[in-house]
Amino acid sequence: MLDELIVENLGIIAQAHIEPGPGLVVVTGETGAGKTMLLGALRLLIGSSSRREAVGPFADHSTVDGRFLLDSDEFTLRRRITAEGRSKAYSDGSMVPARALQERTRGHVEIVGQHDHMLLSSPGGARMLVDGALGKAGEKAAAGYAAAWQELVEVRQQIELLGGGRRELERELEVLRFQADEISEGGFEPGEDETLRQRVGRLRNREDLVAGFVALMAALSDEGASGNLAEAATQMRQLARIDDSLDAYQDRLADFVAALGELQVDLASVAAGLDHDPGELDQLEGRIQLLGELRRKYGDSLDEILAFRDAAQARAEELADLLERADDLSIDLEQRLQTATTAAARLTAERTKAARRLERAAADHLRDLGMADPVVRLDLAAADLGPTGADRVELNFASDGGLAPGPAARTASGGELSRLTLALRLAGGIGDAAVIAFDE
Repeated sequence: MLDELIVENLGIIAQAHIEPGPGLVVVTGETGAGKTMLLGALRLLIGSSSRREAVGPFADHSTVDGRFLLDSDEFTLRRRITAEGRSKAYSDGSMVPARALQERTRGHVEIVGQHDHMLLSSPGGARMLVDGALGKAGEKAAAGYAAAWQELVEVRQQIELLGGGRRELERELEVLRFQADEISEGGFEPGEDETLRQRVGRLRNREDLVAGFVALMAALSDEGASGNLAEAATQMRQLARIDDSLDAYQDRLADFVAALGELQVDLASVAAGLDHDPGELDQLEGRIQLLGELRRKYGDSLDEILAFRDAAQARAEELADLLERADDLSIDLEQRLQTATTAAARLTAERTKAARRLERAAADHLRDLGMADPVVRLDLAAADLGPTGADRVELNFASDGGLAPGPAARTASGGELSRLTLALRLAGGIGDAAVIAFDE
């Protein structure tokens, strides 16, 4: 339980110190007295987000301290918020992240807000309430239904992939295979477009290249640069014998001679590559033309064309597998639907048991809260199969023993609904948690 709460400079509260003690404690007051601020203080202690607007005018920061007693366990929490919006959290005197407060109080502190009954009076909220009270068998039934529903969804998705029907998918498969085969038959490899461009450019200008290489090799021959460098190297060696300080220059000149020799070898190899089969240029021109046709259909570059082929092959494999299974999908759907229906019935049975337990426990708590003859009923009605089962849950309530038809939100006052909300939370298994309700 919450043993002590100290609030300083939070909203209109300059300083407040309360010690709720065991049992039910009710805090009352006029509108604007600060009840909501106390609820906000408790929310800060359980790790809720902070706002600098909550800092009051009495200091430059707000502080909330709380002491909790759970059987033999005692712990303290603190939250400090500055006017700049910075927040600090402490657990048993040690600094911790705000989320650590949530972990510390999870399952021990339950806050019932002023408008929580709006959620409980909706079918979804009522169902969540019942599901929260499921025992181990109910939780197992819920998990079994979730798995059965997922399998049903997967089969339905596969059927949806059939789209307009088998014939349309067969036509799509035929087109995809044709496209993938047309690209694959070209035999293009990544980067081949650049290689083709260079090779065809060389062959188209072969005569100019050959003439240029002849002139270049002549200029680098023994009668040209090579011979001159060789003569210069001989002279340099003779000079180095006379003055050994010239050895470094001799080495540099020798490097020039060696580099020129390597260059001549490499250029000779390039020149030899200019010889070609007379039909090679026509063959390469044909591949460039084929690549251009593929570009017009499948992409602006060879990389895009190859990516289109890969995607087409993947989609074709998917369609082929789907078409092979198409005849079995209707049988699978029927089986999955039957499995989900059976699992839903099992979950409905467990929800019904949980609803009866909640009804009895909530009525007992409402008597403790001052109602003489409360009636709580959680009615389960059949619904279409969905992610949460095949149940529609409606909460009905009366405070005088006469249960009127219709949702609880239409048959009870605001104060009654607040007490009903608290009673249902207690009935749902809060146990020894610290529960505080602030009713405006």
